[in-house]
Amino acid sequence: MKKVLLLALAAAALTSCGNSGDITNDKSTPDTTSEAVVEPIMGAQAEGRDYSSLSTEKHGYGQGVQLDGENRPIGALDFNNQYGGYNAKAITEDEGKIYLTFDQGYENGYTSQILDTLKEKNVKATFFVLQDYAEKNPELIRRMIDEGHTVGNHSVSHYCMASLSAEECREEIEGLHEYIKEEFGYEMTKFRPPMGEFSELSLAVTQDCGYETVLWSYAYADWDVDNQPSEEEAFSKLTGAVHDGAIYLLHSVSSTNTEILPDFIDAVRDKGYEFG
Repeated sequence: MKKVLLLALAAAALTSCGNSGDITNDKSTPDTTSEAVVEPIMGAQAEGRDYSSLSTEKHGYGQGVQLDGENRPIGALDFNNQYGGYNAKAITEDEGKIYLTFDQGYENGYTSQILDTLKEKNVKATFFVLQDYAEKNPELIRRMIDEGHTVGNHSVSHYCMASLSAEECREEIEGLHEYIKEEFGYEMTKFRPPMGEFSELSLAVTQDCGYETVLWSYAYADWDVDNQPSEEEAFSKLTGAVHDGAIYLLHSVSSTNTEILPDFIDAVRDKGYEFG
């Protein structure tokens, strides 16, 4: 019953991943029947942290359309300036590099091809996974790890982190952390809040769990499997958005992303950038 519920939540929520504000979560507490064994993994910041002083106001992140003179989204730079103290970022300071990240809400048959392309092109990526995804696709998780990619934490249940208490936030992060650790011997260190929604409280809890919050500096409407952009349109958008320190958010359910990925990688390198 738990897996059915989580799959339904993940599939419904995925359509707005990277487009915060489009979904309202009607369940504010996590499923306490999770099979994951939760043990504290709190970082040093947790000791003495007064969560009661932190805001629970929900913020929905998006990089926006305003750019600086170096083609960097001002929204991403502002996020770093405002929330960097919580070990959170939406863009890096790495000149000449961009980073590929994929959100894995459910499997649509394209991840193996994406991994094939990344292996052929010698590119590493970060895959942010839900617990339901990891449970249903262990062979893909194992392949990500074995081929040197980063497996990131996208929570147990894909709830809005800003709607949860500090303890519920911790359960969403640590539940998946312990599952991946026990099943794959892998320690995750990066977290992407579902739908890009967060509060100061949720960012603080994430930091205290020993994680870095990673958002993005570029995303586009690639998540709707029934309304995929053309390959030409997608390629133009992706290549036109390249900037120093870019963190790209892509969805592996996208047929268009899968097809254009080899050419996109080549085009980025032709522009003089490399993949971090």
